[in-house]
Amino acid sequence: MSPSTSAGSGRPTTDAKSTRAAAREQKREEKARKKAAKGPGYVAQMKQVYKITKEHDSNITLKLIAIALGVLVLFLLLGLLLNNWITWLLIGIPFAVLAAIFYLSRRAEGAAFSRIEDQPGAAGAALSTLRRGWIVDQEPVQVDPRSRDLVFRAVGRPGVVLVSEGPTGRVKKLVTKERRRIGPMIQNVPIHVIHAGNKEDQVPLSQVSKQMKKLDKSLTREEVNKVHKRISTLRANSLPIPKGIDPMRARPDRKAMRGR
Repeated sequence: MSPSTSAGSGRPTTDAKSTRAAAREQKREEKARKKAAKGPGYVAQMKQVYKITKEHDSNITLKLIAIALGVLVLFLLLGLLLNNWITWLLIGIPFAVLAAIFYLSRRAEGAAFSRIEDQPGAAGAALSTLRRGWIVDQEPVQVDPRSRDLVFRAVGRPGVVLVSEGPTGRVKKLVTKERRRIGPMIQNVPIHVIHAGNKEDQVPLSQVSKQMKKLDKSLTREEVNKVHKRISTLRANSLPIPKGIDPMRARPDRKAMRGR
């Protein structure tokens, strides 16, 4: 008699059933781990983007419908002119969806910045939206522990850009300190300053990256890496980061904002 079957019945024993159940449970756990590693799917991301945007703009649903219908009407009119409105209407459906998604992603970016604009490290979050061609320091390069004013730094083809967070008049001391610190190491490299905030003399968070891209380019890609390596050799600011400031947590979800 086989140890895996009961006498005279040929059926699996309790041990064999337990082994198969354990194997199935292990497979389910592996699938769950893989799914968690991949992150939320496209539909889940779009739901998250829509939810964030709706908190900021309660009329977003009507706007998305209006944009999609507007695109469909354009394709329908084109189809009527060409005497083939059915085909052009079908062609217009994916374009209508793409137009709505594009508008949603742009609105979601503004909503994301609105949620973090009062949090410490928000200026660093604005720099996180920069794409290729920029090297951004993850932590502030200058900190005032008392006022919690911050200065972040990015290196790109325009040179070195210092982005401050705090009242412009007060944070200028930190900006000047950082200029003096890195200036001797990069004497021929432009140093630009952008004051992030909602005051008249400041740049809104959502416009910081756009403002940086408008700066005149003076370095090549190879020179950008060299400049960053040179200033990275300097000792980091010895002042401790104030408690509660975590630029990484303040960052918006770029994938969610793009809908990917």
